[in-house]
Amino acid sequence: MYTVLICDDDEDIRRALEIYLTGGGYRVLSAGNGWETLKLLEAETVHLILLDIMMPVLDGAEVLTLLREKNNNVPVIFLTAKGEDDDKIAGLELGADDYITKPFNAREVLARVKALLRRYSALGGITPSSPSVLSLGGIALDDDSKTVSCDGEPVPVTPKEYDILKFFMEHPGKVFSSREIYRSVWQDTPMGTENTVAVHIRHLREKLEIDPANPRHLKVVWGKGYKFE
Repeated sequence: MYTVLICDDDEDIRRALEIYLTGGGYRVLSAGNGWETLKLLEAETVHLILLDIMMPVLDGAEVLTLLREKNNNVPVIFLTAKGEDDDKIAGLELGADDYITKPFNAREVLARVKALLRRYSALGGITPSSPSVLSLGGIALDDDSKTVSCDGEPVPVTPKEYDILKFFMEHPGKVFSSREIYRSVWQDTPMGTENTVAVHIRHLREKLEIDPANPRHLKVVWGKGYKFE
């Protein structure tokens, strides 16, 4: 799974980008200024940065300059306001790989991110990480210890429930049919498997959801399947 770091002082923009990217299957980190970005880069493995140019404390150009001086070649896409042509040119000269103009289109953001990661992967510059701990919405799954917790409290799950939850948490926001879930989790040809998948998901809801009848996380998309939010 690739990790994308969003650095923008506008919280609404960060939230919108996080929704787009999480739905696209990426792990997302968020920072409100340049210093926060540098601190996160010290603690986390990041495969791509969406970096706003105009920010308080430390702007995008200064962040990028510091990264390149340290020979950090993480791919960077600058976020620029419409008409900031000089900033776009300056960013590319400093070592940015691409730029996206605000207001942006969700499909364009995902396409640019995917294309840049694919290019760098092909060159051998980056490889996707497999974090041992997946954490979303208060639910944490530790793949080293094979344990699950909800709001800090341990939750006992069966091996198959664990595999289903891990599959969903690796693909947040994406809808999967019962057949797709069975094929991926059971590694077998799905034939009449809808009830099997439904029973396991019901059990997971009973263990993880405050109100299993109105789940916050494991949701049905009628006529299409299930998704994890």
